[in-house]
Amino acid sequence: MNWNTILIRYGEMSLKGKNKSKFIRKLKTNIKAALSDLSTVTMRAERDRMFIYTEKPEELDRAVEILPSIFGIQSFSPIVICEPTLEVIKETSLKVLGKNETTGKTFKVDVKRVDKRFPLDTGELQQVLGGHVLKTFPDLIVQMKKPEILLYVEIQHEAAYISSHTYKGAGGMPVGSNGHSILLLSGGIDSPVAGYMMMKRGVSFDAVHFASPPFTSDLAIEKVEDIVRQLAKFGAVIRLHVIPFTDLQQAIVKQVPSNLSMTTTRRMMMKVADQVRQDTNSLGLITGDSLGQVASQTLESLTAINEVTNTPVLRPLIAMDKLDIIEIAQKIGTYDISIRPYDDCCTVFTPPSNKTKPRVEKVAYYESFQEFDDMVAEVASQRVTTIPSQQTEDDFEDLL
Repeated sequence: MNWNTILIRYGEMSLKGKNKSKFIRKLKTNIKAALSDLSTVTMRAERDRMFIYTEKPEELDRAVEILPSIFGIQSFSPIVICEPTLEVIKETSLKVLGKNETTGKTFKVDVKRVDKRFPLDTGELQQVLGGHVLKTFPDLIVQMKKPEILLYVEIQHEAAYISSHTYKGAGGMPVGSNGHSILLLSGGIDSPVAGYMMMKRGVSFDAVHFASPPFTSDLAIEKVEDIVRQLAKFGAVIRLHVIPFTDLQQAIVKQVPSNLSMTTTRRMMMKVADQVRQDTNSLGLITGDSLGQVASQTLESLTAINEVTNTPVLRPLIAMDKLDIIEIAQKIGTYDISIRPYDDCCTVFTPPSNKTKPRVEKVAYYESFQEFDDMVAEVASQRVTTIPSQQTEDDFEDLL
């Protein structure tokens, strides 16, 4: 008996009708990239499922560890493929169950009979297999709802598939199946969670980070790189654009009253990110804003910030509590990185007080005395772009 196959069941994309083939191709590409280090892996996609084959048991175990983080998968099961005859199915079922700790466990037999020519109907086969299993494993307890062990048997025309464990997938849609955007990545707790949630909706992205050396350190950039590496584990290649923001930020502090400077800073960040969006042919901007969490995230502040762009601004955290955001950050592995004590450009230039209800006309008035648009274009063109998992240590040397 060879454990060399994984059966993957699709998530939401099973509802996509005529676009389904596009979603399946994207999921296959993402899985192939995630499993690229496994030398013997091959794949086969069908309309309602996908199969992963490997020649090495240790590679199957590694695939089981990786697959739960890939969006677009509803569930998956390591399976044994055998001849679709009753005696072989009975024998193989016992071997599959033998891989589990069975003493005192509850179990159920679930049969899917695709080949209607099979001599027993679904109910009859479940009874036969259940009785056969109990003779060999008398300590098992039959339980129809939420059993600890589910023996799944699927009868196809050419073979039978048998498994005893189903793993929950990440759900959602394959990353990249719903377009590409730009994530404004501060290095705090919120923006990585916003990126994760958009990935679950099938959106891929580049990340833009604003650095203000010498006021911010290379450790702050390393922190953001580590966040990008962690997010990339969910099935995406993420480019990081680091923006040299010092001169523009100092011009804001000099020109704009301190209680409006944070609003202008956010407006300039939005403009720079929008320029990167145009340069990369992306479709939207993603932020980690949560309504009312800080002064720059009131409805009035967000209106003033939005005024500088016609690009769709995606704010997946807008109605979430901070504790809920922290819980997701901990779950996805970005929280411990985000709380490293290295200041970002917003922290080091935080004014004593911020307007919670800035007027767009007043903000624009103070900005009109400085050629901010020229500075935006300049810093956008000076960005340093890397893929963190592939970068060398001196990639940011000129910036720092």
